[in-house]
Amino acid sequence: MKKLSDIPRIPLALLPTPLYRLDNISALLRTNVYIKRDDMTGISLGGNKVRKLEYLLYDARAQGADYVLTTGGAQSNHAMLTAACANKLGMHAILVLKKRGVWEKKGNQILNDLLGADVRFVDTDDYADIYAMMDEICKDLASQGHKGYRIPVGGSVALGSLGYVRCVSEIAAQAEQLKLRFDHIVCATGSGGTHAGTALGARLYMQDCKVTGVMVDDDPFDKIVPDLMRKTAALLDYDEPILDTDVNLVNMVGPGYAKPSPEGDAAIRTLAQAEGLILDPVYTGKTFAGLLAMASSGAFKSDDNVLFLHSGGAGGLFAIL
Repeated sequence: MKKLSDIPRIPLALLPTPLYRLDNISALLRTNVYIKRDDMTGISLGGNKVRKLEYLLYDARAQGADYVLTTGGAQSNHAMLTAACANKLGMHAILVLKKRGVWEKKGNQILNDLLGADVRFVDTDDYADIYAMMDEICKDLASQGHKGYRIPVGGSVALGSLGYVRCVSEIAAQAEQLKLRFDHIVCATGSGGTHAGTALGARLYMQDCKVTGVMVDDDPFDKIVPDLMRKTAALLDYDEPILDTDVNLVNMVGPGYAKPSPEGDAAIRTLAQAEGLILDPVYTGKTFAGLLAMASSGAFKSDDNVLFLHSGGAGGLFAIL
């Protein structure tokens, strides 16, 4: 099996991100709850996508690209962070986004403007339409002597998912320093890459830890996540079988993707008022709501150590709530 260090990346994030115990939440839930602050990765407002972009943008530059194209919803954290990371590397970003939800100059659209990103909206619900448009943009760039590099939604491809395999190796080292063992990791499942990388990383570095992804979209993640785990494992020459049934999911989609839910909004207030920490209504609020629901259903024992992966997304808070 290959080492993670065998696969090149561009260091972009400020690592390791902090990991510490949430004392007030732990008392409330009667178990030991910790937080991994991947909202503090150091680029723009921070967030999980920076870890993925370390691998993807290395690949882009290795292929000679000077433009990077990606997509997502109008308030995509991934798209905004792609623009921010591209700026740091002297590249240009073209964001081809769905004209759905809050696409006016609010939230992440304010940040995209500050970053100077080229934002193009497409009036469609089908990413196939967007990828076709991205291909046309790449052809146009080529005719002008440039090279575009296309990153799928969320950066949720095998290469990007390596960022969260690496994150778990980082968590394992921090746990060793704290002299504890994590029994659970709870993360968001929005496009699948963070969940897939975290679950594979747990197999490699924290074998007794159960990873649960909290669904914030209604895609078939019971198929998407294990498939992505297998493709990411192949990059490392890891050949142990990964079954669809190995993936743990909790559904907290509520009214729909990027639509606030009562449970998510309540969870945002709970963490803000107990610990002074801010979540967002699209991803982390619903994810923390999933953790609260798991606790209330008896999923955690009193002596368990539960890690909540804070994947960022603060920009969306100022567009949706």
